[in-house]
Amino acid sequence: MKNTQPIVIGVTGGSGSGKTSVSRAIFNHFPNHSIMMLEQDSYYKDQSHLSFEERLATNYDHPFAFDTELLIEHLQQLLNYQTIEKPVYDYVAHTRSSDIIIQEPKEVIILEGILILEDSRLRELMDIKLYVDTDDDIRIIRRIKRDMEERGRTLDSVIEQYLTVVKPMYHQFIEPTKRYADVIVPEGGENHVAIDLITTKVASILHET
Repeated sequence: MKNTQPIVIGVTGGSGSGKTSVSRAIFNHFPNHSIMMLEQDSYYKDQSHLSFEERLATNYDHPFAFDTELLIEHLQQLLNYQTIEKPVYDYVAHTRSSDIIIQEPKEVIILEGILILEDSRLRELMDIKLYVDTDDDIRIIRRIKRDMEERGRTLDSVIEQYLTVVKPMYHQFIEPTKRYADVIVPEGGENHVAIDLITTKVASILHET
């Protein structure tokens, strides 16, 4: 483990798997510690040079949709206890917002996203790698609910995107990264035993530093 650097916990899984719930459960377990969340979704590429119709056609579940170079650069800066300017993604406009978030470095970094284990350079920066494994039916229901309530999508558009892009990309790019995980967490945030084991491990690392 990297005792002189922040601890990086990677949390991945398919869309709607519960990876955000797992990440927040870990985050909330350490209220008195220096801890932060870093979402891969913030690092979708800037698409302001494209028309709105072209942005709609973007495959957001493909590795090419992410500005992985910038994510790696920012993560390395955080590991060196440097402040970053985290981008903000606008899900309605389908491009990066002009806003930024000033993120100061913390002792524990929870890196969360669907494809964080896909790039070997990112994997090498993580101390603990988690894969949240949830049934496809549960994931699509959660995605419909989230995209309609939070992202202004219609039911038809969510279902079409899931069948034509999300599901095939999951099986092509996301599910294969399961083999890189240190721990596989079935059923996401409801798996209190797995979360307890993970938080105990993180606490032991923090105690060593």
